[in-house]
Amino acid sequence: MATIHDVAARAGVSVTTVSRVMNDRGYISEATRAKVRRAMDELGYEPSEIARSLLRKQSHVFGLIVPTTAHPFFGELTHHVEAAACERGYKLMLCHSGFDASKERELLGLLARNRVDGIILGSHELDVEEYRKLKAPMASFDRRLSPDIPWFTSDNEQGGRLAAEHLIERGCSRLVMVSGRYKPNMFTAGRTSGFLQAARTAGVQADIVETAGDALDETGYPELMARVLKQHPRADGLFFTSDLMAAYALQACAEAGWRVPERIKLVGYDDSGVSRWLQPGLTTIRQPLADMAALAVDCLVRQLEGIPLEPARPLPVTLVQRGTT
Repeated sequence: MATIHDVAARAGVSVTTVSRVMNDRGYISEATRAKVRRAMDELGYEPSEIARSLLRKQSHVFGLIVPTTAHPFFGELTHHVEAAACERGYKLMLCHSGFDASKERELLGLLARNRVDGIILGSHELDVEEYRKLKAPMASFDRRLSPDIPWFTSDNEQGGRLAAEHLIERGCSRLVMVSGRYKPNMFTAGRTSGFLQAARTAGVQADIVETAGDALDETGYPELMARVLKQHPRADGLFFTSDLMAAYALQACAEAGWRVPERIKLVGYDDSGVSRWLQPGLTTIRQPLADMAALAVDCLVRQLEGIPLEPARPLPVTLVQRGTT
């Protein structure tokens, strides 16, 4: 494997000159730059990013920790974060925590050792002090960890309210919301409060069903959806806090002989790809994932550059009506 010394010898220049060309430092003539680049190409030389980051004292890499990318929502969020980071000149190091605190601790150490410039936390299994130890710019997704760690989210209360109001407008009078269990300081709990408030305002019955375990683990969805239909035989409007849950509910309705939207109406959440693949198409609450990702990346960049942060605010969501209502 070629080294920087080999490149210098091939180009007939000093190692210092090669280093300056690679890091765009100091005055180097275009002819010398061309010789160095030609030597690098001929030798197949790839400079060490770690070594260059040590020299620059900046890696131009952000870390992202999510529970999983197997779930459509986190897969799409990761896509948008990577695109937003790339647009600002940063690469992305992706980590999966699997809701495991010990693994998340290891991943934070990995990101620190790789000298990432900032971390976006889409998984929050540790005490806030463990995040603070890193002393790196951070942004937290969907959870308020502490006053000094910026957060980004969409308007979850608005989303729950829109879902309930839409089902009521479509003639539903017995509503059921199916959601995961919320941890402390999670903004997603607003979906439940918004949903219940809209139902109370309209004088409509509304029940809440929470998943027993990991809300992102779809292996339990078929049993859960069958149980929801069995325990709520008079329900005519269902709201789910993810499109993937709603997809399994649509299947359960078909197996139970409940026609959608004639017998029962369904609303999902996120407007992930699955909502558009289903037949009938899934009515859902669209989260502005591209805007949320851009906000998270901008938050890290501002911290790095010492620019004051904008006051945190939830981004608005919208209802997308399709065939299930």
